[in-house]
Amino acid sequence: MSRVPADARAFLRQCFEIGLGAVSGESAISSAIRRDGAAIRIGDFPPRFSVDPRRAHVLAAGKAALTMARAWHAHAGAPRAGLAIAREPGVLPAPWRALVGGHPLPSEASAQAGRAALAFAAAVPADAELVVLLSGGASALLSTPLPGLSIAEVRETTDLLLRCGAEIGELNCVRKHLTGVGGGRLAAATAARVVVGLVISDVIDDDLGTIGSGPCAPDATTFADAVAALRARAIWERAPAAVRAHLERGVAGEVPETPKPGARAFERVRHHIAANNLAARTAIARSVADDGTVAVLADGPPLRGEARVVGAEIVRDCLRERRAGALAGRRTLWIRGGETTVTVRGEGRGGRCQELALAAAIALEGEGGVTLLAAGTDGSDGPTAAAGAFADRESCVRGRAAGVDARDALARNDAHGFFEREGGLFETGATGTNALDLVLVLVEPRS
Repeated sequence: MSRVPADARAFLRQCFEIGLGAVSGESAISSAIRRDGAAIRIGDFPPRFSVDPRRAHVLAAGKAALTMARAWHAHAGAPRAGLAIAREPGVLPAPWRALVGGHPLPSEASAQAGRAALAFAAAVPADAELVVLLSGGASALLSTPLPGLSIAEVRETTDLLLRCGAEIGELNCVRKHLTGVGGGRLAAATAARVVVGLVISDVIDDDLGTIGSGPCAPDATTFADAVAALRARAIWERAPAAVRAHLERGVAGEVPETPKPGARAFERVRHHIAANNLAARTAIARSVADDGTVAVLADGPPLRGEARVVGAEIVRDCLRERRAGALAGRRTLWIRGGETTVTVRGEGRGGRCQELALAAAIALEGEGGVTLLAAGTDGSDGPTAAAGAFADRESCVRGRAAGVDARDALARNDAHGFFEREGGLFETGATGTNALDLVLVLVEPRS
């Protein structure tokens, strides 16, 4: 970082942009592949592997599909065939074809995109290679319902899981047993000599079976696990009857399970994690540390759990450390990352980052010298156009002046409505990547 802005929000925005740069589609692909004669080598450390770009059929799917496709084309050359499935339209060079799917809730376009992906994989000759450029969001974008189910029923089930605060592992366990691309089914659908997955991770532990519902990864979960997830979240009885019947038939062995670890389809599959949330946090930490005027604390565990609880806990921890004198009289940047959840009880609008920021704003009221930014690296937070929000000691005061109460807004899950009127929304537009959320807190020394 060449210069640290004096304004806290400007500083946090600059830090966020540094993190984004480290996990962009361009950065992910350019850092993962190298020319090795006529071949493309993937990864610098074992198990590294190579593909012949002249024979490669390349499928990009997820929120970073377009940027990853463009980066592959620029660094590896034009593929023999290319298909990109994203959440927004885009233009790609020949021979790429671009499709749009629904997100965060699957749509009929998602069903069509899933069928197109399976057909693309099935068309790869046995002497060619299938390269899958995968990023978060692919689960919804590639949602082809299994026989006997409709896209409306898959959509309703997805909405129930999202609204009850289900974690990504639970959500994708269910989706893998309702739709036809995830859970390793894409790898099983192709005769390609080699299947290579280049992945931008949007899950905390980089689990390949969870990222994008693992289209090329073995699935360790079962129909019984999917039923258990719906029951544990108390939404089994609210799920569509056709979904419940389908899952029960699966438990009874009447519907084929997803391909499991050890299946022959995965003997030819290789994966490489090209970017993740840690890469974003590390880039921010290094850049700020290089400046030398701001201390960095970036060693906390990944964020998970209810957003409103996590937001209050982060503020509590920062204030405790400052009161204990642990910051040694220096401006300090706290860097955290992960993915929280929201249990929706009200009728407001928002997302996990805005709800986390709202809970932080309540905890910060009257506490000067602390500014927090919580934002999604994909540029969207819940069903809103905001990536997240800022919070500081004056957030609640500004809200009341604008006619909205922070605690009431939190009770109604209306973080977006609060910050829209208070002025704290953080907007980036679609970023072309997806590597979980970042929470950045600038703490001034205690006066």
